[in-house]
Amino acid sequence: MSDITSETSGKSLLGLSLNDWAKAYRNGGNASELLNALRAEVHQQESCNGVLKKGSVWIELASEQQLGAQLIQLQQLLDAADGDMQALPLYGVPFAVKDNIDVAGFATTAACPEFAYEPQADATVVRLLRNAGAIVLGKTNLDQFATGLVGTRSPYGAVANPFNEEYISGGSSSGSAVAVARGYVPFSLGTDTAGSGRIPAGFNHIVGLKASKGVLSTQGVVPACRSLDCVSVFALNTLDAERIFALAAQFDAQDAYSRPVGNPPLKTIRRLAVPAGMPWFGDDVQQAAFTAALANAESLGFELITIDFSPLSELAALLYQGPWVAERYAAVGEFIRQDLPGINPVVKSIIAGGNSGTAVQAFNAEYRRMELLREIQQLFQDFDALFVPTAPCFPTLAEVEAEPVKVNSQLGTYTNFVNLADLCAIALPADLRSDGLPFGITVIAPAFSENALLTFAGHWQAALRLPQAPVLLGARDDESVVVAVVGAHLTGMPLNHQLTSRNAVLLEQTLSAEKYQLYALANTVPPKPGLVRINDALLNSGSETGHKIIVELWRMDVAAFGSFVEEIPQPLGIGTLELADGRLVKGFICEPEAVASATHISEFGGWRAYIAYLKSQAGK
Repeated sequence: MSDITSETSGKSLLGLSLNDWAKAYRNGGNASELLNALRAEVHQQESCNGVLKKGSVWIELASEQQLGAQLIQLQQLLDAADGDMQALPLYGVPFAVKDNIDVAGFATTAACPEFAYEPQADATVVRLLRNAGAIVLGKTNLDQFATGLVGTRSPYGAVANPFNEEYISGGSSSGSAVAVARGYVPFSLGTDTAGSGRIPAGFNHIVGLKASKGVLSTQGVVPACRSLDCVSVFALNTLDAERIFALAAQFDAQDAYSRPVGNPPLKTIRRLAVPAGMPWFGDDVQQAAFTAALANAESLGFELITIDFSPLSELAALLYQGPWVAERYAAVGEFIRQDLPGINPVVKSIIAGGNSGTAVQAFNAEYRRMELLREIQQLFQDFDALFVPTAPCFPTLAEVEAEPVKVNSQLGTYTNFVNLADLCAIALPADLRSDGLPFGITVIAPAFSENALLTFAGHWQAALRLPQAPVLLGARDDESVVVAVVGAHLTGMPLNHQLTSRNAVLLEQTLSAEKYQLYALANTVPPKPGLVRINDALLNSGSETGHKIIVELWRMDVAAFGSFVEEIPQPLGIGTLELADGRLVKGFICEPEAVASATHISEFGGWRAYIAYLKSQAGK
């Protein structure tokens, strides 16, 4: 989708990133025309004889009337902003919402028809995104009452895996993940109590961000385990996940479990811990894929250590063997007891089991959780983050049908403990398995480490050259220039408009060669960094250390590039920048003399992480 205009006839609208949607509107695209065309295209793929297919991504795809009502609200937001689309960072961007999260104007079913109700208001997280201009394309399928990691426990059918329909798509947020994987929307919302926002990401080759508990409000979410529930974000690329997180991470006084973003314990991730004696449950292909991922991590300069995983494993077992199942009963147990036709029998048996415990057992389990938590906190003194496969195996639909509880339990090996231990995590695509199926890794860190995780994720995706945008670098022609930006011109930063106003196209996020140092320049408005290349002789002698720095590559035509360069003030300029893969592009460089009064910030790995760090310090 390298040339997106308001002329949509005959062109697919699938696979667009946030940047693509913004470009479509900058080029004069009409929100009503684009979104109705997208809805028609999605409906054609997901329906049979005009009705959503069994196992569809959607429980409810927005009707023309529901879409029209949102477009009216969008115009009202634009009018309130005096017609300035820049004031609505998600103007006209479609997204999908898991159907246990309230959206006004849509029913909430939690994948149980008899449970359905009409919410009067949006869940807080939905409201924040709609206020930024986003449009709900529909409500997505899920494991009923968010109980499951398999994506098969729904009366609306199991959502098909887009890579191979014989395999599961993962749950419970199956529909939200596949909606992104199929390119219907650039991002979606899921929930994650035991891994539901990570397992489907791993099985569908997308990004799944599970923030710290309480950072994304769960007000308006049908509870699974209310004390552990998290809203999660799915996206095609790390940059889009980061942008959605920044908009949605707002303290909510209406949510008793909401908490403001705390001081980040990590600025950067360098040392990764890998569990010893990892179980693979007979999936040798999955094991081989993780071995390759470990090699990739080492090649990127991360230090790997092996740890005793037993405290984390024991904590994971507590989730379904302890009193937290009683929380599921507290949420929907009385409804489950009605034994209505739409209730999934596996879900019923799990939730009904939550009514058999005692208060003594609950307190004993909580005491053991705190003891294990202290052990885990000690473990984290020796490393920055855990590096694990998102799932230890990739089961087929037939395997899940044969042993639904056993397989589900296996899938939670590296996910169940995360919320119990108050950790945050991001699931990322890695290289495909040898059989062509997706393989994903998950990086897990202490609470409020989202920015460090997102920085790691940016490095990971850039270095592995995993898909981040539909536009390919090789599609450029002789009439355009590719320029690397490193600071205030990055997406979402104060000077990004100097690129977007010239119809520049974001190609990818990638890394510089390990030959540069990054500095925060003094007395610049807006704040700007300086990227300085280190002399090869100094690098070879070891007297200076080079770093790989995150950059964005943008393409613009030659005429626009000329006017763009004229706006660059000293001591910055445009020169030739070497990328980690050996490519040479035009890029921002800084005169070495300017760094005498600057702050060396290479350890952050990029400007975005440094700005996030400054904001966190200002909040202390």
